[in-house]
Amino acid sequence: WLRQHEYVEKLNMHGILSASAGQEQLLTELLVTYGKIPVLIGELISVEIWKHKVFPVLCRLEDFKPRSTFPIYVVLHHEASIINLLETVFFYKEICESAEDSILDLIDYCHRKLTLLAARSAKGQAAVLVPPQELQKQAEAMEFEISLKALSVLRFITDQVESLPLSALTRMLNTHNLPCLLVELVEHCPWSCWEAGKLKKFENGMWHVVPPEDQVKMTKLDGQVWLALLNLLLSPECQRKYHFDGFNKSQLLKLRVFLTDVLIDQLPNLMEMQRFLSHLAVTESAPPRKDLVLEQVPVIWDHILKKNSGKWEAIAKHQVKHAFSPTEEELKLQARRWAQTYSLDMMEALAPNKPRCRVCGVEAAKRCSRCRNEWYCTRACQVQHWQKHKPACNLMA
Repeated sequence: WLRQHEYVEKLNMHGILSASAGQEQLLTELLVTYGKIPVLIGELISVEIWKHKVFPVLCRLEDFKPRSTFPIYVVLHHEASIINLLETVFFYKEICESAEDSILDLIDYCHRKLTLLAARSAKGQAAVLVPPQELQKQAEAMEFEISLKALSVLRFITDQVESLPLSALTRMLNTHNLPCLLVELVEHCPWSCWEAGKLKKFENGMWHVVPPEDQVKMTKLDGQVWLALLNLLLSPECQRKYHFDGFNKSQLLKLRVFLTDVLIDQLPNLMEMQRFLSHLAVTESAPPRKDLVLEQVPVIWDHILKKNSGKWEAIAKHQVKHAFSPTEEELKLQARRWAQTYSLDMMEALAPNKPRCRVCGVEAAKRCSRCRNEWYCTRACQVQHWQKHKPACNLMA
């Protein structure tokens, strides 16, 4: 399993680097050719179920006193790696089509994550935590970021409305009523909050204080919600299938207050949404045609739950004994493998900002050849900093 996680992590890193260079076509072709998208979706849902069913039991076990919590963190991180990889590649139509029947499972997964996102309440300051409470806190923080990735994946799925199977459209529009859920996200905007009189927004994995002049600027996450709504509401096929009853109409018409001139200037396509909502407000919609007799249903979630029903505690005890209590030697071996997977060169290539000189703060191209941890712009700066850096360098090298 750890080897599989390494492969997924490397694919994820490769996907991000390829996408930033505009060369992700090879990766998408390989994933389609070898039929790996359904495999990744199955793995994604397996880890999600593990987090909901096994992880809480595991944290309550009296004999759960791990020497290191990193092996468990790797499992929690596995879900984030997969959804990040899917977010990178689902931009392509052929990836969406290669998901085949598992697209229904992915739609259900995204719906579960967006429901959690819509219900997310403002969190207070955490107390000092010790494992496994610390692990649970990390899991909660990661859950928020995973939910935001699921939003992007869902938006990419809605981009392919014309080529999706009928069951997928029915699931999004009628089973889960995603348009109303997206309205909820527009209203409550869980990726922004007010703190000490300042507006903060979550972007690129971090909370940032937004300066007053940028407070009306649309973020990428705002854009994903609006684009998904455009895809779901303005497509003729979706309009034919969606039931614009009294409740749904009242929810959708809430969007009008958010469609300001400033917003439409940033995303001109929203002008069509504004026209659609004005038309919806004054017309009585006909009920949708029910022309689907047989409907496909997602199977991965139900299959895993049925197969393991009543066994969650036994699974947790088995994993504590055999997976999450490694010996000193096993930990060292795993640490070496993790060091290769999460190499410094790869991490730096993924970092959005260029390294800065430790002494003068300008952009740096050289670094300490012993510990490879500190960056410098010139040899002179490195020599100047050596006496301060020497103890840490000796420790790391």
